[in-house]
Amino acid sequence: MTPPTQTSTDPNGDAGTTYRQTPLRKAWAFVRNTWRGLTSMRTALILLFLLALAALPGALLPQRSLNEQKVNEYLGEHGWWGTLLDRLQFFDVYSSVWFSAIYLLLMVSIIGCLVPRTSDYVRSMRAKPVLTPRNLARLPHHEHGHTADDVETVMATTRKRLRGWRIVEREEPGGARSISAERGFLRETGNLAFHFGMLGVIIAFAGGALYSYEGQVIVLADGSEFCNSGIYNFDSFNPGLRVDGTELNPFCVRVNDFHAEFKNGQPIAYEAGIDYQSGDALTTGDWQPYDLAVNSPLRTAGDRLYLLGHGFAPTFTVTFPDGQSRTHTIQWRPVDQTTYLSQGATKFEEPGITDPVERRENQLAVTGLFAPTPAMHGSVLSSAGPELNNPTVAVDIMRGDLGVDSGRGQSIFEIDQSMVDSGRLDRVARENLEVGQSVTLDDGTKVSFDGVERFVSLQVSHDPTQNWVLGFAVVMFVGLGASLFIKRRRLWVRAAPDGERRTVVEVGGLARTDQAGYGEEFTRIAADLLGRK
Repeated sequence: MTPPTQTSTDPNGDAGTTYRQTPLRKAWAFVRNTWRGLTSMRTALILLFLLALAALPGALLPQRSLNEQKVNEYLGEHGWWGTLLDRLQFFDVYSSVWFSAIYLLLMVSIIGCLVPRTSDYVRSMRAKPVLTPRNLARLPHHEHGHTADDVETVMATTRKRLRGWRIVEREEPGGARSISAERGFLRETGNLAFHFGMLGVIIAFAGGALYSYEGQVIVLADGSEFCNSGIYNFDSFNPGLRVDGTELNPFCVRVNDFHAEFKNGQPIAYEAGIDYQSGDALTTGDWQPYDLAVNSPLRTAGDRLYLLGHGFAPTFTVTFPDGQSRTHTIQWRPVDQTTYLSQGATKFEEPGITDPVERRENQLAVTGLFAPTPAMHGSVLSSAGPELNNPTVAVDIMRGDLGVDSGRGQSIFEIDQSMVDSGRLDRVARENLEVGQSVTLDDGTKVSFDGVERFVSLQVSHDPTQNWVLGFAVVMFVGLGASLFIKRRRLWVRAAPDGERRTVVEVGGLARTDQAGYGEEFTRIAADLLGRK
């Protein structure tokens, strides 16, 4: 079968040339048209909108990289719908195939759009202003008049008045001379700067996703220390794609105390008194003081240390029948951010037991509620405020197998409910305790509530591209301002002798973009050149 033919304009021939539409030519035409469509500014704007739209699930749904437990809870609550969303990578939005595809297409689109525009801009900057039109009266702005000055004087006055414009002076027949002037090239400069800034922000964000990391840790405010030496020191750690956690910027922090100010039960200010070491101080042992407050991070060793929040850590002592005792101070999680009513579980193992089965069957957990300012509703404990005013705990003491040896991860804030449901973990006491009070179990074990410490929640953030993001964002806004407020305009001035010892002066103007505001500027320039008041 003979391939089809098509009559068209041959690039190397005349209109009406007949050429054979081969598969190769079809493929090339498809690639060329696809590239032109992808690199158009309209496509870039559509992709930018799609990128913003694609980021919405990352804000509305829990993300596995931030909180896998929340993701598992969502999957358990929503059944097939949650499973479908998981298969579509809605819980890993920023590393998903479809988000990455939009991101890369947007970068290619912007680069493909900017390269030819930059080339055209460079050529236009190097080109001279266009020739003075023969008939200036046809231009949107036009003025003319006579002056007693000669042509040379008019040209000298024009050059002085148009200082800052790009001008070219030309000789014309009959002794006439003209000046072509242009101004407002910074408008296109700003336009390009805005788009290059946007491209820079996109690339910087990509670099941040590769080389940044973020970790959260809870530290007791009793002189306890934390060192940024490895991911094992964090309670949760979110690395970038190229971060393995082995080359963190080293520094150490010691949390000495924590102060919170409240007014009518509402927090006014949080502040943690800390000491820190970084750089050479890690070897010399010198500590530097710093007052860490909300929105006032410590910047050291290329990282930022934020104060995220605070809470309470009750101290319990368990005295076993043989006289041995164990004391633990473990943070309990606030369940009410207004009153700081907290929930948690402090877990113990009886010392001296070598048999693994017996050891598992005699584990203890002190679990329940902690109220910094107790408010009793019958026998139910609640909290009336976040200040420490006669702190009280309502505890269930559980004995049996806590499941800590099951090989599965377990929250420090709660016990494994499956152990309770299976009968392997039993409640042996329930009591409300104030500081200094205790409860004795049936086997003689004594559990006492000794006091409470404060803890702070810290976050370490490292992003080597943040200064680049800021710089490119500034370039974007400066470029946007230039493209919005600077106008491209052209001006022509022709001076010709009229044979009566006078000079005819014509002034013409054209706005390259919109004419808003150019009429007034043109009128002022023309009045100056024509000697009008």
